[in-house]
Amino acid sequence: MQKSYNHTKATLALAKASFRSITRSPSAVVFTLAFPLIFILIFGFLSGSTPKVSLGVAPGSDLQNPVMAALEQIQVVKLVRDKNAQELATSLEKGNIDGVINVQKNPADSPAYTANIQYTSASRDKGSILKSLLTNALYELNTKNLKPSVAVLKESTVHGRTYRVIDFILPGQLGFSLLSTGVFGTAFVFFSLRQTLVIKRFFATPVRRSSIVFGEGLARIGFALLGAVFIILVGHFFFHFTLINGVITVLNMLILAVLGLVVFMGFGFVVSGIAKSESTIPPISNIVTLPQFLLSGTFFPIDNFPEWLQPISRALPLTYLNDAMRKVAFEGYNLWEVKFEMMILLIWGILIYAVAVKVFKWE
Repeated sequence: MQKSYNHTKATLALAKASFRSITRSPSAVVFTLAFPLIFILIFGFLSGSTPKVSLGVAPGSDLQNPVMAALEQIQVVKLVRDKNAQELATSLEKGNIDGVINVQKNPADSPAYTANIQYTSASRDKGSILKSLLTNALYELNTKNLKPSVAVLKESTVHGRTYRVIDFILPGQLGFSLLSTGVFGTAFVFFSLRQTLVIKRFFATPVRRSSIVFGEGLARIGFALLGAVFIILVGHFFFHFTLINGVITVLNMLILAVLGLVVFMGFGFVVSGIAKSESTIPPISNIVTLPQFLLSGTFFPIDNFPEWLQPISRALPLTYLNDAMRKVAFEGYNLWEVKFEMMILLIWGILIYAVAVKVFKWE
């Protein structure tokens, strides 16, 4: 009796062969491991950080006074006015903002105002910058108006986890690695399979088209996960990258990595479908990857971009993968708490695979 064809074995065999070819590809190793690792090493050894500081304004704070007017003139200080007291306290503890200020009129009239400022130990470098800026601003105000003094500064510190440069950079580099693997790897492989008539030869066998796609997908997911684990472990053990819940955090990050890679592979399918020759794949892929690499908060927070550019940044799928990774790693969110970011990635996935079906060619 003739045995039925085993499509599962065929899929796994294709995945195994594809995985071997990926590991032998210099470009795959560079984009998945070497390139992100170089940036992690560079930023991991840097002691400085972005000079822009975020200062929360406490609800009920007096807003019409010389102190607030002076702070509004300091370009490196971003005033955060849209959070309630609980949100400010949480953001301060986690280092998402660098201080909270509450300016009130002084009943004794001398000085005219009291500026209560809370710093956070989670952002010591930026806290020092903020303290210096506030001290200088009040000194200038008080020396210009000698009698009476304009304001006095009262300081305190909230203790929280230290937020390092690596806590921001590593998730961004991991996201970029997944984007590059999904787009470039998928586009080159499927274009090559089509041009060399390999896929056409598969039509003469019982192998399903879905087995080819799933086999390639499994190989890329496996390789990307190995790269992700490597990057996370290097960041954690050499540069103290925060994994707030340990192994659980790593597992959640890997689940997000799989979701992100599947979405980005859809872009690769689109590129392979519209490319007319192998030489056109890199420029088309760069059109997809470069804006996301630069605008999705890979190196700098999106809030630092010009306001007209921020809506574009927040429309890109890599932005939501980076945000979800950072929330899971540093803030201890579980996957349900980043459901909004995951939902946006799923929407992107549905849209891009709908396009991929329209443009994809098997021969």
